Amino acid sequence: MDAATRPRKPAAKLRLGTKLPPRGYPDLHDHVRALDEAGLLVRVERPINKDTEMHPLVRWQFRGGIAEKDRKAFLFTNVIDSKGRTYDIPVLVGGLAANREIYRIGIGCAFEEIEARWVRAAQNPLPPRVVTEAPCQEIVITGKALDKPGQGLDGIPLPISTPGWDIAPYATLSQYITKDPDTGVQNMGNYRGQVKTRRRLGMNPSLELRPGIYNHWEKLRARGFKKLPCAVVLGAPPCITFASVQKLPETVDEIHVAGALVGAPINVVKAKTVDLLVPAEAEIVIEGFIDTEYLEPEAPFGESHGHVNLQEFNAYMDVTAITRRRDAILTSIISQVTPSESSLIKRLGMEPLFLNFLRNTLGIKGIKRVSMHEPLTNIRKVIVLVCARDMPRTEIWRALYGAAVLHRAAGKYVIAVDEDIDPENADAILWAMSYRANPALDMHLLPHRDQGHGPRSLRNGGEDASLLIDATLRRPAWAAALLGRLESGAIAPRDLDPLRARGLLDHRDRAIRERATKALQASAASTDRAAVVARYAPALRATGNAARGREVFAKSCGVCHQLAGQGHAVGPDLSAVLERPARWWLDAILDPNRAVESKFVAYAAQTTDGLVYTGLVADETSTSVTLT
Repeated sequence: MDAATRPRKPAAKLRLGTKLPPRGYPDLHDHVRALDEAGLLVRVERPINKDTEMHPLVRWQFRGGIAEKDRKAFLFTNVIDSKGRTYDIPVLVGGLAANREIYRIGIGCAFEEIEARWVRAAQNPLPPRVVTEAPCQEIVITGKALDKPGQGLDGIPLPISTPGWDIAPYATLSQYITKDPDTGVQNMGNYRGQVKTRRRLGMNPSLELRPGIYNHWEKLRARGFKKLPCAVVLGAPPCITFASVQKLPETVDEIHVAGALVGAPINVVKAKTVDLLVPAEAEIVIEGFIDTEYLEPEAPFGESHGHVNLQEFNAYMDVTAITRRRDAILTSIISQVTPSESSLIKRLGMEPLFLNFLRNTLGIKGIKRVSMHEPLTNIRKVIVLVCARDMPRTEIWRALYGAAVLHRAAGKYVIAVDEDIDPENADAILWAMSYRANPALDMHLLPHRDQGHGPRSLRNGGEDASLLIDATLRRPAWAAALLGRLESGAIAPRDLDPLRARGLLDHRDRAIRERATKALQASAASTDRAAVVARYAPALRATGNAARGREVFAKSCGVCHQLAGQGHAVGPDLSAVLERPARWWLDAILDPNRAVESKFVAYAAQTTDGLVYTGLVADETSTSVTLT
């Protein structure tokens, strides 16, 4: 609140001794303490101007060459504005996703588990728990009290995100909650909100992304209702914020997904002046009604795609109540040109959902990773698919199409690469495109796409397109050369390791698959070891040559065996079998598999996603096998 103009008798209703509801997840205060203990929080106690200093200070770590792992969260505890006003609400910037470790702490699991958490949460939403008293309503301001200085939106220290460009302070980490009039399902999305007056907040949900709130607004407008009930959350348990920025089906309430993300139902309470449920542990909640009849000028505002969003007509909300905790913390997010906190918080949840869609919904098991390019392009425009070696060409293209159509505004450029290409390295991606892709053969244009989030263009009737690129390595010349050696007998099939044999049999080139099948089947038919042993049996009657035998041992047998201290101890020491008869030696040499001890047997294991691993069995349990 504005300390300089706070009235002597605050109109706010203070509820002392509120009984806190039980919860199984951290709220924002728990999260701030965890960041502090992990050394990831910078507390700034000197006066900081929210209109000119706050966001530029934090943005330096995103644009100034600081590695992601070294970025921090900033808690500003002495906030002022350009008019000299002071505020009693601290502001947290970078506190949700300045880096991956901050995000991981917010979810509360090992980083390796985040992918599975998101997939499980999206598939198994958890309904919330409704409570009657909540921390977010410890202070309640309604009615005419909102018109008093420091009691309305002017009492909340919302920063100016891009000083010199933005027209006003904006709520940037603001979760707008509305309800579908047909289904009753609530929608919660993160949209920007321009502060217009003490009792009026703008609402820009980026209509090109077709957010749920826009559909609710359209439904009520079509039926003649002039007001859409809305609640805006400023600061919440991290899991709620994480869920609000993901693009989930409109039939799914993001608060349910937030509960599933942390494995516990989220506490919700009925708002004071609108028929909506809001997070009980929210820091600040703004309640009101969005006008469905009129729009107002909104912006300019510096956007995540690197352009300034110029002034346009957007919806607005008339505020009917502001509720808050006594010790509220306001969260604000760096959301301008990427990389930013806004892009990382979305990316860490979207990549697992894309990967799950490709691997489990479409059944493309060869996809190893989905990487959404973040710097400057803002994650949605460029998507890289890392493909398993020798993945069939048809599967690569199915994955390219799948990644392009999952999200209406993602996948302008979708690129498939091999596992040796680092998807985080743009130079490596361009190298693969330059030397592993032929534009005449390996690119396809997918028309009639939405332009998505970014500057609008009237070209092509306002439609965009997707460019799909297969930049995986082709090896037909190498495979053909290997097959030629097999067919000529220069290489024996037994000398071909199982991984290479499987790669030939499953090759994406049909002609190579057919030749490999013929060559390997023919060799299998010609390697009857019993017949080979019988053919060489007359040698048993010949006179031995010890000197020649030592030469042969040193050249061939000594590679894997030792005898009299010579050779290599890969297989058994031959000293233990010197007394064996000549026939045993003939069998062991010409049909070695017959006498191999189990511990020296090489195994080839093929996984469900088509990869083949070879080696000796080092350990075996009822659920796993370890090869070395």
